[in-house]
Amino acid sequence: MKASRIAATGVAAASAVLVLSAPAFAHVSVQPEGTAAKGGYATVNFKVPNERDNASTTKLEVNFPTDHPLASVMPEAVDGWTAKVTTSKLDKPLELHGEKIDEAVSKVTWTADGKGIQPGYFQKFPLSIGALPEDADELVFKAIQTYDNKEVVRWIETPKEGEEEPEAPAPVLALSAAEADHHGAAASDTSDDADDAKAAANTSTTEASSSDSSDTTARVLGVVGIVVGVAGVAFGVLAGRRRTSA
Repeated sequence: MKASRIAATGVAAASAVLVLSAPAFAHVSVQPEGTAAKGGYATVNFKVPNERDNASTTKLEVNFPTDHPLASVMPEAVDGWTAKVTTSKLDKPLELHGEKIDEAVSKVTWTADGKGIQPGYFQKFPLSIGALPEDADELVFKAIQTYDNKEVVRWIETPKEGEEEPEAPAPVLALSAAEADHHGAAASDTSDDADDAKAAANTSTTEASSSDSSDTTARVLGVVGIVVGVAGVAFGVLAGRRRTSA
C-alpha cells in the first residue's frame, strides 16, 4: 500500500515538474554563438519550438528593434526554408565604418518550402548581425510564429525586471561588455612584443656577462697554470744542478 502511494506521489510530482517547466522552453528565444559584445558583430540563433501536436510551424517573422537599428543582417541558409530580409528608411541616419547609413533591417521572415517544423521538433534560424549598439544592455526582438492551420502566435511582450515572465515573451538578446578592437589588440601585441624583446635583450646581456666572466676566469686560471708550470720546471732544474754538484 505504501509503495503504491509513493509511486503515485512520484508520478504526480514528475507531472507537476513537466507542467511547470514547459513554459520555460516553449517560447521563441534568441541566443548568441559565443558572445554578443557591444559595438561588435555576432552570430545569433532564433530557436523556434513547435508547441502544437496537430500543426506544423511554417513561417517565422522576427522584427528588429527600432530604437537600436542594425545596418548589417545576413541570414544563414536553412534547409527547407526561404529567408527574406526587409529594410526600412531610418528617421536618423547611422554612421558605420565612417559611412552614413540611411536604412536598416526592420525584419527577417523565414517561410517553409516543405513541411516546416513538425510537432515534437524545433528549428534554429541563424543570423549574423551588427554592429551591435554600445549604449544598450540588451536587444528585444518581436517574433510572430505561424502554423499551417493558420494559427498565429505573437511573441511580442517585453519582459520586465522584477516581474513574472509574460505568457508570450519576446526574444531578448543580452549584450556583453565591449571587447578590445583590432587596433587595441594590435597595440597590445606590439607592447607584448616589445616586452619580449627587452626580456630577450636582458637575457642576452646576462648571458654575455656570464660568458665574459667565464672567459676571464679561464684566462686567469690559465695564466696561473703557466706560472705554476714554469716554477715547477725551474725548481726541477735547480734541484738537478744541486744533485750534480753534490
